[in-house]
Amino acid sequence: MPKDLHDLPKLRDSISYLYFEHAVIEQEDSSIVVYQGDGKIPVPIATVTCLFLGPGTRITHAAITALADNGCMAIWCGEKANRFYASGTGETRSAENLLMQAKLCIEKESHMAVVRRMYAIRFPNISTDGMTLQQIRGMEGVRVRQTYQMEAKRNGLKWTARNYKQTKWEDTDDINKALSSANAILYGVCHAAIVSLGFSPGLGFIHTGKQLSFVYDIADLYKTETSIPAAFEAVKADPKNLEKTVRILVRQKMAKANILKRIAADIAWVFSENSFDEQNNHVAVSQLWDDTGILDGGENYGKDYNKW
Repeated sequence: MPKDLHDLPKLRDSISYLYFEHAVIEQEDSSIVVYQGDGKIPVPIATVTCLFLGPGTRITHAAITALADNGCMAIWCGEKANRFYASGTGETRSAENLLMQAKLCIEKESHMAVVRRMYAIRFPNISTDGMTLQQIRGMEGVRVRQTYQMEAKRNGLKWTARNYKQTKWEDTDDINKALSSANAILYGVCHAAIVSLGFSPGLGFIHTGKQLSFVYDIADLYKTETSIPAAFEAVKADPKNLEKTVRILVRQKMAKANILKRIAADIAWVFSENSFDEQNNHVAVSQLWDDTGILDGGENYGKDYNKW
């Protein structure tokens, strides 16, 4: 266990994720080991952002404690990581970034400013200053649709439309299955990064109304260079082992695009008019809100009672 939460590696220095299914995970020293079949795999959890736990996975209480101590988020997911069910805690112990996010989300003008910056990342060479939000949203729809068409052509595949139903998963065509699986992996990594940075996954700006709204906001910044091309390439490369191929390709593309480094930098930029602590892992004592400012916690203020 690190002597101090400051000893944990920054998000930008962490590897992205590891996925295990049909395995037993136990604590060993200050880390964990994974048993699959007759094999034993040591996992350096201090350098892993999130651990995906698929079906048939058993993990001990001591192993979960080791994950929490080392700032590695546990994510319980469906087969081949194509569903997100639940997650554990991330690294940060500070609420500073969460409070900043909530303020920006609630105030209409600041909310709109964040939305425009999010779209500006997608259109770095186009000024959207004089455009309405509806016009920008239309541009984004065209951009994504063109990406689907371009990837289909590049991989020699027939593309119709993004269309699937979770209740009829087996009736979905291979490309839409691959896209859903690839996006689920990207969502998981973005979710882990967001929580690690001390933000709320539910306080979205473009998306709203769901517990993963901010996850969708951030993941959408990277889909056209990670999950979308990975999905089409997986269908072309090995449709019989689609989920495994998707996982491999998404991971390769996220590593090549330095997604974990960029998530922290991009959130900092969209919140750029406000101070941003990339990763405040340690808050010694809780603070107290006061109408005159923030007070130090851990102190008995009874001695000042007569002043009031």
